[in-house]
Amino acid sequence: QVQLVESGGGLVQPGGSLRLSCAASGSLSSFNYMGWYRQAPGKQRELVARIARTDSRTYADSVKGRFTISRDNAKNTVYLQMNSLKSEDTAVYYCNGWIITGGDYWGQGTQVTVSS
Repeated sequence: QVQLVESGGGLVQPGGSLRLSCAASGSLSSFNYMGWYRQAPGKQRELVARIARTDSRTYADSVKGRFTISRDNAKNTVYLQMNSLKSEDTAVYYCNGWIITGGDYWGQGTQVTVSS
């Protein structure tokens, strides 16, 4: 059973930075895509950033130029570096791993709160 465990959330002031980590129980090469999603209160879960097995990256327009997704295959870990954080970035952030043959895995989520 694949497990994804997020860490790194917390409280940060506007303009600050955080780095989220997602540790997978298996090899990242098993996944066609690894991604970060977020869900704010009263809103639908949305894609924040995604990285393909080929290393191509996709970002939501709202985070382009501020967030960077990366991975360390040796550590089976995916990261989300978040800079210039805004209050509207406040949400629960979820790690996702997707396998084309039918696997869709989620972490438990980590809270990010941007507030002064």
